[in-house]
Amino acid sequence: MKVEMNLDNDSNNLVQAPTNGNSEKLSPSTLSSLLGSKDRDYLLCSTAAAAETDQQVKISDLEGKVIGIYFSANWYPPCRNFNRVLIGVYEQLKSNGSNFEIVFVSSDEDLDAFNNYRENMPWLSIPFSDLETKKALNRKYDVESIPCLVILQPDNTKDDDTYYDGVELIYRYGVDAFPFTKEKLDELRREEKRKHDSQTVTNLLTNPERDYLLDQTITRKVPVDSLKGKTVGLYLSAQWCMPCVEFTPKLISIYQKIKQALQEKGGGEDFEIVFVSNDRDQSSFESYFGTMPWLALPFRDPTARTLAKYFDVQWIPCLIIIGPDGKTVTKQGRNLINLYQENAYPFTDAKVESLEKELEEAAKSLPRSEYHAGHRHLLTLVSEGSGGGPFICCDCEEQGSGWAYQCLECGYEVHPRCIRAVTPQSSIEDRIQLDFSRQLSDVSHERFSADMATSPIPARNQANEASSKFPYKKKKERIVRQVFCF
Repeated sequence: MKVEMNLDNDSNNLVQAPTNGNSEKLSPSTLSSLLGSKDRDYLLCSTAAAAETDQQVKISDLEGKVIGIYFSANWYPPCRNFNRVLIGVYEQLKSNGSNFEIVFVSSDEDLDAFNNYRENMPWLSIPFSDLETKKALNRKYDVESIPCLVILQPDNTKDDDTYYDGVELIYRYGVDAFPFTKEKLDELRREEKRKHDSQTVTNLLTNPERDYLLDQTITRKVPVDSLKGKTVGLYLSAQWCMPCVEFTPKLISIYQKIKQALQEKGGGEDFEIVFVSNDRDQSSFESYFGTMPWLALPFRDPTARTLAKYFDVQWIPCLIIIGPDGKTVTKQGRNLINLYQENAYPFTDAKVESLEKELEEAAKSLPRSEYHAGHRHLLTLVSEGSGGGPFICCDCEEQGSGWAYQCLECGYEVHPRCIRAVTPQSSIEDRIQLDFSRQLSDVSHERFSADMATSPIPARNQANEASSKFPYKKKKERIVRQVFCF
């Protein structure tokens, strides 16, 4: 099983499970062949339930229930984060009498890790020792990333009765997603569309108890209505998150440049940013916000979580751009800042298309290949049409797309603007120094991973790398987990 992050930004695309042609009703015999083996017709019940009743539950007892097959592992922080969310949804559904059950399929390293992880799980589990059943389930549902929650309907007679991306549904809709049928999900999408169609900056950022934002003093209140007619960036970030701390100074610089350019231009056009905090306490919020020149939601205002769910925020730092009409322009503000700096403003599709054409034109004058300081192999200029695509720059560790200098031997990629041309010999010497520096940074990354596991807002960590065949994939995964934290 691959542990990856999904960079597909089309959050409306709820993927259905691949099928082998025919689906069959989840009868006792079907359930037994799916979740059992020739020597086992039971599942392990939760640790808490085992103390009061039998430790085993017959697989046949699941007949007629909506079933979530949950692929997860204790060693992976995004699984632990999602696990907390899933427990809340599961317990709420069970308390309501819903016919829902979850079956845990472990990817843990050993029995002790499996038992420790399962201690807090209120649902059923495939025994850790049944490797063949776990492998068969992974193959059947083509599991390529964890956490993964496959939703099965009791009358599983249609191809669209099985939803592959239950994790997405739980994060996005919570208990409202139950019973996970096509009709229910269509209803939720219609309601979602209605909200987005009627969206204004006022109904996004206010609630019945508050119609203001905080300025840098934290004491002065700025009316939300003062943002009407402006381009607004909603900046979801936190001081504990290393990529956030690294991105914030860049965003401050870009923000000030945009503000200055608009002031010089005249005409009343304006740009503002609102900080939406995911900090752990008031002092962290005040310390972090104290470095920012823009506005903020009050700390722990319920609107913060509402916004994260409404915009299906999958990582922080995240910059969501709202246009002067109050409608969403893009959720990819951070990526556009990284790619185009202040030139990204006003972040519209037309502006991005114009910038992409400029890059295409500029690429015509770039060298076809270069040796880069910090890498020993020759790098080749590639585009999306010639082996390139979305990537994480191995030099500045920020996202890129379109043109890149790529090592065809190991998958190392850098932005064209990050290339530092050198002779082959000096490239090797610089690489030795860079490898030493990266070893030191790994220590910092381990601390960050521990922080991510205890984030106050549940986190998803889904990555998808185009160059999975390259040895550099592991190194790039480390970078992506730092850049896309939640």
